[in-house]
Amino acid sequence: MVAIGGGTGLSTLLRGLKAHTPHLTAIVTVADDGGSSGRLRRELGVLPPGDFRNCIAALADDEALITQLFQYRFGHGCELDGHSFGNLFITALAAVTGSFERAILEAGRVLAIQGRILPSTLENVTLVADLSELPGTGNHRSGLTRVLGESSIPRAGQPIERVFLRPEDARAFPEAVRAILDADLIVAGPGSLFTSVLPNLLVRDIRRAVEASSALRLYVCNVATQPGETDGFDVGQHVSALQRHVGNGLFPYVLANSDRVSTTDGAQTLPVDPHYEPSSTYDVIAAGLADPTTPWRHHPGKLAEQIMHFYYGQQSRVAT
Repeated sequence: MVAIGGGTGLSTLLRGLKAHTPHLTAIVTVADDGGSSGRLRRELGVLPPGDFRNCIAALADDEALITQLFQYRFGHGCELDGHSFGNLFITALAAVTGSFERAILEAGRVLAIQGRILPSTLENVTLVADLSELPGTGNHRSGLTRVLGESSIPRAGQPIERVFLRPEDARAFPEAVRAILDADLIVAGPGSLFTSVLPNLLVRDIRRAVEASSALRLYVCNVATQPGETDGFDVGQHVSALQRHVGNGLFPYVLANSDRVSTTDGAQTLPVDPHYEPSSTYDVIAAGLADPTTPWRHHPGKLAEQIMHFYYGQQSRVAT
């Protein structure tokens, strides 16, 4: 099974799936340029370690003391302010072993993870977005606003027309391509559509490998919209944005939440409407996926169970 994404969505998915299979490969975006990861990327020239750290913690054999240590974040009042121990550990390992990919492998061994964690590319990519004006602002300037950097895109607060990578011809990490071609099931998402999921699929050979794979291919739509990225989106608009960037047939199945989501006043998120117009290019599977404690996020166990139910259901159809 291959899971493609980044951020908290991918680690949530992995935390649930590890209870069902050890045969997991996570393919992770390297476009992150905010927070501790962004600082290490700018100051030391390493790939951003934060999403990899979260995936390692999610796939750890247990989440006891060593995993808590890996996720520990230094507080205010020191030069390490905002850095997590895991980010520094991976960065140091990259220097000791001579490569980022070897550092991820060795960090995974320390925490006895189930599965593998791979970057979609080893190149220093920048995520770029073309943004349109907000409706009703009275701004009638022609053209689009271009924003550089993953962390800057949601802060701009404008509708996203498209995202792309610089360089556009970034080479895929070969092991990631092989994992996709060998997969029985490929899952994209959940996670930030424009800044976590799409940056992986915008690596040309990653997208081509998904197209060429004989695996079942499933897109997991977010439980809630994301301010600055998918404001006001329903399931259909999430899928339309995905298709606009990578083509109609890449993910013919979509898993969407059917729970009625209620958020607190401070959540600043809106539930994704699971009701949709039937489409000829994809099938929607609706199921209760929300976490009762944080209803704008997926519950790891519910999500994993529905994915495995989908997989075995499709396998049964093929067998008969």
